[in-house]
Amino acid sequence: QVQLVESGGGLVQPGGSLRLSCAASRSIFSIYAMGWYRQAPGKQRELVAVLTSGSITNYADSVKGRFTISRDDAKNTMYLQMNSLKPEDTAVYYCNAHIVTGTRGSDFWGQGTQVTVSS
Repeated sequence: QVQLVESGGGLVQPGGSLRLSCAASRSIFSIYAMGWYRQAPGKQRELVAVLTSGSITNYADSVKGRFTISRDDAKNTMYLQMNSLKPEDTAVYYCNAHIVTGTRGSDFWGQGTQVTVSS
């Protein structure tokens, strides 16, 4: 198991930047995949970016070229650098860890951090 705590959300103007952090309660080195999801009001939660233990990344088309996912294993922390933010990026952003044990996979979530892009 792992506990995840997000931070770094806030209010930013269009075109601005934010960096989200996800601090894990244990080593993330061996976690199969970690990612960021977001959920806007009235919409389903959607994948933003994912980073596997093999350093493979995948991004939603809507954020490609603007967002960068990364992690610091020494700090047990994952990041999401968000640049050129748009009003449509407004959402609650959630950190996810997908842990595989044998043939079983389990998902763990943080509590979320609000990102609001508005002038």
